[in-house]
Amino acid sequence: MRKILFTLLVLPSILIAQKKEITLSEIWKGGFREQYLEAYRPMNNNYYSLLDYNYSNKSTSIDIYSYETLEKTKTLVSSRELENIAYFDDYSFNKDETQVLLSTKSQQIYRRSSKAVFYLYDIKLKKAVLIDAAPIQEPTFSKDSKKIAYVKNNDIYIKDIASNSTQQITYDGKYNHTINGIADWVYEEELSLVKAFIWSKDSQKIAFLKFDESEVPFYSMDIVGNDLYPNQQTFKYPKAGEKNAVVSLHTYDLSSKTTKKVAIGDYEYIADLRWTEKNETFAVITLNRHQNHLKLHLVNTENNSSSILLEEQNNTYVDIVETNNLTFLEDNSFLYSSEKSGFNHLYHYAANGTLKKQITKGDWEVTKFYGIHKKSNTLYYQSVETGSTNKSIYQISLKGKNKKLISAATGTSDADFSKDKSFCILNHSDATTPTSYTLYKKGKKVKEVLNNNVVLAKLEDYTYSEKEFFQLETKDATLNSWILKPADFDPNKQYPLLMVQYSGPGSQEVHNSWNSYNDYWYQNLAQKGYIIACVDGRGTGFKGSAFKRVTYKELGKYETIDQIEAAKVLGKRSYIDADRIGIWGWSFGGFMASNCLLKGNDVFSTAIAVAPVTSWRYYDSIYTERYMQTPQENPAGYDENSPLFHAEKLKGNYLIIHGTGDDNVHVQNTYQMVNALIEENKPFEQAIYPDRTHGIYRGKNTRLHLFTKMTDFLDKNLKK
Repeated sequence: MRKILFTLLVLPSILIAQKKEITLSEIWKGGFREQYLEAYRPMNNNYYSLLDYNYSNKSTSIDIYSYETLEKTKTLVSSRELENIAYFDDYSFNKDETQVLLSTKSQQIYRRSSKAVFYLYDIKLKKAVLIDAAPIQEPTFSKDSKKIAYVKNNDIYIKDIASNSTQQITYDGKYNHTINGIADWVYEEELSLVKAFIWSKDSQKIAFLKFDESEVPFYSMDIVGNDLYPNQQTFKYPKAGEKNAVVSLHTYDLSSKTTKKVAIGDYEYIADLRWTEKNETFAVITLNRHQNHLKLHLVNTENNSSSILLEEQNNTYVDIVETNNLTFLEDNSFLYSSEKSGFNHLYHYAANGTLKKQITKGDWEVTKFYGIHKKSNTLYYQSVETGSTNKSIYQISLKGKNKKLISAATGTSDADFSKDKSFCILNHSDATTPTSYTLYKKGKKVKEVLNNNVVLAKLEDYTYSEKEFFQLETKDATLNSWILKPADFDPNKQYPLLMVQYSGPGSQEVHNSWNSYNDYWYQNLAQKGYIIACVDGRGTGFKGSAFKRVTYKELGKYETIDQIEAAKVLGKRSYIDADRIGIWGWSFGGFMASNCLLKGNDVFSTAIAVAPVTSWRYYDSIYTERYMQTPQENPAGYDENSPLFHAEKLKGNYLIIHGTGDDNVHVQNTYQMVNALIEENKPFEQAIYPDRTHGIYRGKNTRLHLFTKMTDFLDKNLKK
């Protein structure tokens, strides 16, 4: 009787203490999804707007909030009030916020581009008017809010709002041949440029790019779909060493209805264009094909002339991504960021291009520039001043003085600023805290807007392990790293190790921030008895130019050495089974996982490569040549570090995965790797996802199926 009573008393406490396990199904059905501010837009007079999705009645609305109170002041427009618009998915205001463009029936084109049916909604009249019956791209208000320019079928159109009339201003647009006002595939992917036209300050001119891609080779993909016969998607894709589109610069004058071509000297790429604070001038950034010589041009539309404001050269490459910080001030002086000191920093130049001041200095990187508060000449920026795995937000004067930290010193902080930069909604997370949003006024904390404590509370019921950050020493470098151990870790046991990485130039996987979906998968694996480790090798970002550029002309060489050496160091820990070390990665990470298994076949026993590049000869011109030059100039750099040329070294377990609809890293990479392995009579496993793009996510249960496949492969070959 006493024994039975003891059992009854103890059993409930055992049940209470028992934690649930994080499952793949719960991860990929959104069980741990964070809340965030949806389609945030700063507005005039210290208001901001959000897009509200009402899933119960399948409608959307634009809601207006006050920065001062954080209270919702009104609903600007709801799709329930509009005829012929059941739902809109994005929006943009004109300058005085009397009208708003509503995007409906959006269709994704590539990673950053889309087309949609747009309506112009008049806020006072509460009336929506169709812009064009056909799907269009990048509709943009003129500065005086009287016109809208947009692209349809590769040509530029201008809609006059008052008369509701439309004028076509280019006539040679043709699919896979000529594009006006919209960038081609490779510009969009590698220069983050989609819209390739800008309005002048007086709304009387448009500057635009024309892409002649007639000589660019085709890439084609069979789209299986659900039809009896597959369809074929063909598009222009310049691979390394092949012909790029010929890009030219033009201006259109609305009053004279004339188009002029602008001569800006020799270049391969026009990487950016934006109007200055003067009505007659706009700025253009060009690069040569090697991307090691950048020129900032000033174009005068009065006489159609151009001059060079600034030049930057490097013996490797000029990182064009950083020049997105180009900002013109009221006196037409400008802010520009550069890595010329060895670390990315902000500089202030006079209107004639003379350097006035290096604003930020130090052995750390500016990672984002938010803008300037004009009245006080205060700049706001994000940097890694407190350590390369942290991102914090600072304010500093235009003269480089009075620097102040306005966010947490550690973790990852980002911000959305009001138009005049007086307010910002700052978001912050770290490895132990989900994302929270807090209102700041003139750099001082006011109050919390939103947090994700509900996610943290939910995780209290689950088996969960915390990341341990550390510096890993190899014979070649000191590397940022983290490790994740099972919650019931026993130092006297031995565990299999899975290394995770991306490793691409300027990237970062070891950062102090809250979980991604992959992190929850790592928690799932830790529950099953794996140790997970991540190491950012040489070539990755935020540790200075020298650390990043050591991989120049030899992508994959030093990155692979670092992962192999890191695995050796970790394998010496008593609790890691050195015979059971695996590695996985996606895209560049898949390229790396393949190389590590082949070149490190005495260290790694298992690898998973998802959507991998297997030869940089198959990848696009802008990205590849930035780091490798062309295959014609650097054949050894391309081939010696390609897994295709090391297939005979395969000893371990290899799973290669690809989507056949991948317009970015083409499935050709996987097919060629498969052929190389077949020729060497090497066993491997593969998984092909029909019609899926680079992210392999479209369709019911696609991600769940993918991660189940990878988990099962690891359990079979690594866990044992």
